[in-house]
Amino acid sequence: MREESAWWAVYTRHQHEKVVAGMLSAKGFEVFLPLYESTRRWKDRNKVLSLPLFPCYLFLRGEHHRRLQAVTTPGVHMILCNGEHVATVPEAEIQAIRKTVEGSFRIEPHPFLRCGERVRVKRGTLAGIEGILVRKKNQYRLVLSVGMLSQSVGVEIDASEVEPVAAQGLAGVSSAEQSAGAGNSQAGSINGGRHGTDVREAPVRFG
Repeated sequence: MREESAWWAVYTRHQHEKVVAGMLSAKGFEVFLPLYESTRRWKDRNKVLSLPLFPCYLFLRGEHHRRLQAVTTPGVHMILCNGEHVATVPEAEIQAIRKTVEGSFRIEPHPFLRCGERVRVKRGTLAGIEGILVRKKNQYRLVLSVGMLSQSVGVEIDASEVEPVAAQGLAGVSSAEQSAGAGNSQAGSINGGRHGTDVREAPVRFG
């Protein structure tokens, strides 16, 4: 993927994701800020909040000659890089996250996964998307990861709607193996040294 047309990961000030997204959009950038709804209980009522799926991060489709315009936007700390080059986020990862947030699915942040049972959705609006299927109590979640950020999201799904796929030779959406190199070390330094962990929830086994 050419750097000029690739998705970049932008690291922002805490709780400034929406403000930064608005300013970057006003500058003409294509911005993607995935959000999810979370119910918080206050003293006298419950309130539904729209929160970033990846706190302190958003994505923009970058153009190399406009990099300075993006990084000098108030609230932007930096654009993630691999050495001297801007780190890019695979289009497949962006589109997988976009499909889940734009659909009527229950989605929320999930601990980053490095291993587990890789599956593909067989039907519905998420058909073709690959991720890791985990089971927590009686619920199943398809975990999608952005390897560059070492962060994942989980979307509730019916286990009958997925099928196992081979771990080798597939460009799975949650491509931790493909992008866990320099990108993860860069993201880890930003996140205070947090790195991906192995599956803590029981992976679903087939056959």
